[in-house]
Amino acid sequence: MEQYFSATQKMEQEVMFPSLLRGVFPQEEGEAPAAGSHTDLYERYQLLKSIKPMVEKGLASVNDQSPTGTDAEKALDEGADSNLEERLCHHVNGLQQVLTDLTKNTKALTRRYSQILEEINLSEDQSSS
Repeated sequence: MEQYFSATQKMEQEVMFPSLLRGVFPQEEGEAPAAGSHTDLYERYQLLKSIKPMVEKGLASVNDQSPTGTDAEKALDEGADSNLEERLCHHVNGLQQVLTDLTKNTKALTRRYSQILEEINLSEDQSSS
């Protein structure tokens, strides 16, 4: 979780001009840009920024919720606890995978933005020579 928030914070600090990401498509290290990808890095940046408050709010609401004794007793009475541990593990694993994917996407976007800035700086240096 901390890695996700750290990567998102770094992205927010480094990406000063998100419009530079328009028309730039994601690519894996050492590969050509994905041909079938319809989402450019600008759209992905907007998505990643919009997800962060939802994750923060979701975590806060989970921490704020505590079932009352009668709710817990009702769940026990209905036999719903028989696979609670299994269901919890499934959802925690799913959440961990989503956060890992979000972290990878955020780091890749930040890295690509830095490359774009370097290319701009190099082209400016060459044109002034």
